[in-house]
Amino acid sequence: MSSSSPAPKPSAARNIYSFGLTSFFNDTATEMAYWVLPAFLVSLGAGPAQLGLIEGIAESVASFAKLFSGYLADHIERRKPLVVAGYFVANAVKPLLAVVTSWWHILLIRFSDRLAKGVRGAPRDVMVAECVEKDRLGSAYGLIQSMDSAGAIAGPLLALLLLSRYGIRSVFWTAAIPGALSVLVAVFGIRETGSGLDRKKIEPENSNSAPAPLPFPFYFILIAVTLFSLGNSSDMFLVMRAQNVGIAVKLAPLLGLVFNVTYTLGSWPAGWLSDRISRRWIAAVGYLIFAAVYYMFGRAPSVAAIWISMAVYGTYYALTQPVLKALVVETVAEGMRGRALGVYYFTTSVATLAASLIAGELWKHFSASVPFYASAGLAIIAAALLMVSPRHKP
Repeated sequence: MSSSSPAPKPSAARNIYSFGLTSFFNDTATEMAYWVLPAFLVSLGAGPAQLGLIEGIAESVASFAKLFSGYLADHIERRKPLVVAGYFVANAVKPLLAVVTSWWHILLIRFSDRLAKGVRGAPRDVMVAECVEKDRLGSAYGLIQSMDSAGAIAGPLLALLLLSRYGIRSVFWTAAIPGALSVLVAVFGIRETGSGLDRKKIEPENSNSAPAPLPFPFYFILIAVTLFSLGNSSDMFLVMRAQNVGIAVKLAPLLGLVFNVTYTLGSWPAGWLSDRISRRWIAAVGYLIFAAVYYMFGRAPSVAAIWISMAVYGTYYALTQPVLKALVVETVAEGMRGRALGVYYFTTSVATLAASLIAGELWKHFSASVPFYASAGLAIIAAALLMVSPRHKP
């Protein structure tokens, strides 16, 4: 082994699989609840506008948490406590959905859940980057994403079984079990990677000097992704649109299952492929697939078209989620990874806040089709920007 190899890398396999298992159990819990929330909101007297407000506010608080935790990730050696705390809080509040009586209770719970996700996101992704070489970043993020979305298959299946026998609130109670397992794996499975950090890489020699600016290629990518995010409203609008065209409420978890199957199957291959060809082009293709899916949801020609579009939607996720994280990490220097991820998550989350609020208002004041057509147009423009974005020269 080269003497220049960082200390944490011998534990790479353990950490990658531990992160993957943690994500699997956490997403099982999350997706059990997520796909029945629109119907639950309706039962409490809420509608598209309240859904947009809930998702928008939840994502906005997450965005500030991501920005702060990203900066913090570059300046602390022990990142595991932040990651574990994020998983713990998120899974402690999910079962509370079973006892809510008003839509604003759901707002508070989603607020806490997204805050916790924001705290853990950047530190986790920096830890992953410290475990592997740059030419394996896509594969590492892709494998974790595949395990994460596998949980998103298990979650809707469990929710569907519970809905058929016990009702919506039983889904929220049962979500506590995989949630607890995710926390246990995070505590006992993940190993700290920051103990071998070279502080000179992350702190300027003059402690009073400003941090070095992030490189131009990073900001160009950020512009493209932010533009896309302005049209990337909560997936709950897809569920609500599906119900609007005739898909029964009890089948809502199956919508999650359909797109997460393709998401799971595609994430690791997409990450692996991005280690070998342009990550920009792979992500751009993902955006074009998103545009096609949203156009189809806007038209909604038939129930069958909605089911097929939902399956294809998983391909968009697979081609963008792990690939864009790897792209951000490789575009900046090692000591800037946390800050870059934090800025990336913050900016896209703020744009997602706007997207959810705008989608809710467009639906309310115009028609159900308008927000989907607008999102498709923004995705096409963002794809074009990614294709022409400059490369980073280390």
